[in-house]
Amino acid sequence: MANLNTYLCKATLEHWAIPHFNVSNLEQLRAVVDAAAELKAPVMIGTSEHEREIFTPEAAAALVAAYEDKFAVPLFLNADHTHSVALAKAAIDAGYASIHIDLSKLPFGQNLKGTAETVRYARKRGRSVNVEGELGALPTDSSTVIKGKVKIDRSAFTSPEQALEFCHKTGIDRLAPAVGNYHGISVATKKELDFKLIAELRAKLRKNIALVLHGGSGSGDAAFKKAIASGIANIHISTELRIAFSAALRQTMKKLPNEVVPYKLTESARVAVKEKAKHFIRLFGAAGKA
Repeated sequence: MANLNTYLCKATLEHWAIPHFNVSNLEQLRAVVDAAAELKAPVMIGTSEHEREIFTPEAAAALVAAYEDKFAVPLFLNADHTHSVALAKAAIDAGYASIHIDLSKLPFGQNLKGTAETVRYARKRGRSVNVEGELGALPTDSSTVIKGKVKIDRSAFTSPEQALEFCHKTGIDRLAPAVGNYHGISVATKKELDFKLIAELRAKLRKNIALVLHGGSGSGDAAFKKAIASGIANIHISTELRIAFSAALRQTMKKLPNEVVPYKLTESARVAVKEKAKHFIRLFGAAGKA
């Protein structure tokens, strides 16, 4: 089975994107796996630092490996938004296929140094570990529904010239830029992606460095298609899965107030997440690419 870098390069050249779905529990994980298997699509499965605490890194790696073997579909486990080199190394040691080392809130030099150290450590592991760095500042951190407005600061967007230096000196496989995106969904602030900047970044960087869009939820189908056409090859979805899961779960608990069997309560939520994941797999053009 091809490694993640091979799929990302294909996605970049062929103008489709690998979906990245964050999961917080076994039901969400199984939903994403079932969607990928049904549509024969490569997908990335993300766990944030807190989500890794829930699963433990070793258990998450073992579960994803078992599902990949059982369903014969490419599943790439990513340590999403890892804010320290130590935790990045721990995820690598636990068996993660991908590391997102996010030191974007640090000064440029510190971000570059820590990201480069993570890349060097990954390369020494004797297996293919794909590493993503982040450059530029996103205005929100949490994948949730935001009640107020989100302030978009264009001065925090990623510079193509600085991105070129960052990628060259760190040796990363993927770059997550700030291009008008933000984590979560705000009813008061529409996401307006800078497609021109995405295209400029794509033109500036080597083709084997994939561009990643974080905070995808709520962007809208048309914006996703335009982002992919502009050069995005990997899109993160978390909030929309969480909304689908929690809405279905609340509805079931309202219908079955006396039910105590967990899997009976969560089945509709699992199905809701699966259908949402299938929508994005098709939308991003990843169906049939496994």
